[in-house]
Amino acid sequence: QVQLVESGGGLVQAGDSLRLSCAASGRAFSTYAMGWFRQAPGKEREFVAVISYSDTITGYADSVKGRFTISRDNAKNTMYLQMNNLKSEDTADYFCAARRGYVLEDKAKNYDAWGQGTQVTVSS
Repeated sequence: QVQLVESGGGLVQAGDSLRLSCAASGRAFSTYAMGWFRQAPGKEREFVAVISYSDTITGYADSVKGRFTISRDNAKNTMYLQMNNLKSEDTADYFCAARRGYVLEDKAKNYDAWGQGTQVTVSS
């Protein structure tokens, strides 16, 4: 089982950028599809982005498409989320998740491992 730790959150102003990182430990990081989810206070956890184990396929929620970029470095066992042109509605706790195998999923219930989350607050 892979263990995940997020970092890089913080307080920024609307229009700013942040890069989140998700460091993985354990075996076979490169065999996991990876995803980013977020959860705002009082709301359900929602899909943000997903990347295949081989870094060749990505997918995004419509709300972040064109502003966020997901990437991974399998040699460093790390995944990233570059967030540009942040908006107040991006304020949430951001979680990385791992799913063994090849299928890209946008449903949280289908992921096998989760990090503890990192908080992103965007002031308008």
